[in-house]
Amino acid sequence: MKLSNRIQSMPYSAIRKLTPYAQKAKEEGKKVYHLNIGAPDVETPKEFFEAIKNIDMDVLSYAPSAGLQELREGMAQYYQKRNIPMEADDIVVTVGGSEALLFTLLAITDVGDEILTCEPYYTNYYSYFIETSTTVSTFPTTVENDFHLPSREVIESKINDKTKAILLANPGNPTGAVYTQEEIEMIADIAIDNDLYIIAEELYREFIFDGREFSSFGTIERIQDRLILQDSISKRFSGCGARIGNLASKNKDFIAAALKLATGRLAAPTVDMIGAAALYQMDDEYFENIKTVYQERRDVIVEELNKIEGVKCNMAGGAFYTIADLPVDDADDFCRWLLEEFDVDGETLMMAPASGFYEHSENFQSQVRLAFVLNVDAIRKAMHILDEGLKAYKAR
Repeated sequence: MKLSNRIQSMPYSAIRKLTPYAQKAKEEGKKVYHLNIGAPDVETPKEFFEAIKNIDMDVLSYAPSAGLQELREGMAQYYQKRNIPMEADDIVVTVGGSEALLFTLLAITDVGDEILTCEPYYTNYYSYFIETSTTVSTFPTTVENDFHLPSREVIESKINDKTKAILLANPGNPTGAVYTQEEIEMIADIAIDNDLYIIAEELYREFIFDGREFSSFGTIERIQDRLILQDSISKRFSGCGARIGNLASKNKDFIAAALKLATGRLAAPTVDMIGAAALYQMDDEYFENIKTVYQERRDVIVEELNKIEGVKCNMAGGAFYTIADLPVDDADDFCRWLLEEFDVDGETLMMAPASGFYEHSENFQSQVRLAFVLNVDAIRKAMHILDEGLKAYKAR
């Protein structure tokens, strides 16, 4: 029987499409260093698990569709400490940040409408564009400019009467770019002048390196009616498995629409929300400690990458990703080959081919995205494997 055109047109995630090869390598006894996915190895705060251990209820029932009140209040306080004027009623808890984007697209777009974003962009966006029959339009950012935004003229040249929103992640995934206040003010002006929503993913706002200041769209008063913030505990608190995210917006009509969608799936997981509520009571000192860990890892991976002959890698300003250009013609083939045919003393490496992060990938076949989510020793070992692998791949 025939499957839908929708699913047949949907590609596998660039982050996970090589998973069968990694699994086979593990079955053969190889150790695989996973730099392909942003799954931190940093310990999830004990407060999360303690809150769950202390649950005292006779029946584990559905939570409110908007999310537990104590969690939404904790999220609101978190925003307010960062001069983002959100209240609990402005927040809908979602099943991860992914559902936050899905709800947003369903609420603001009709079939054939366009979302404008930068290229490269987070590869899994594309799945949600297909699910919602939304079209993506992109403007370029380049490694030569550290993936910062192009001029207003370049961005506005991509806007048409089908464009509904500008979608940006800050800091960027897969690039690690951190946008300046001037850049986000430019996007704010473009959105106002063209009557667009701004969908802002700020999942990594605490992970900003080298003394940079983080500029949030949420602090710009003149766009409060058109701003949709998307968030998650996955990266911020190393809680990927809990699948708790949220939407936040001062646009009451949008929040009502998101809540309508939330009622259709009943509720986010009650137990996970109880744990997440405890995370939002933590002191901000936690973030300073974690930021130091990621900055050290960033320094090491970029230094080690640039030591390898033919490899080029810029210094990411935030998040825990970087794009590297390798001396190969086809990074997809090279990444698969590493898992299938290469190891150093029984160890190999998994990366995400960056072609899957581009709408127009033909000029970026040599790039990979690396997530520096392993400890420094593991990163150094992985970079040694990459160095030896490139030599062996070239010599085949």
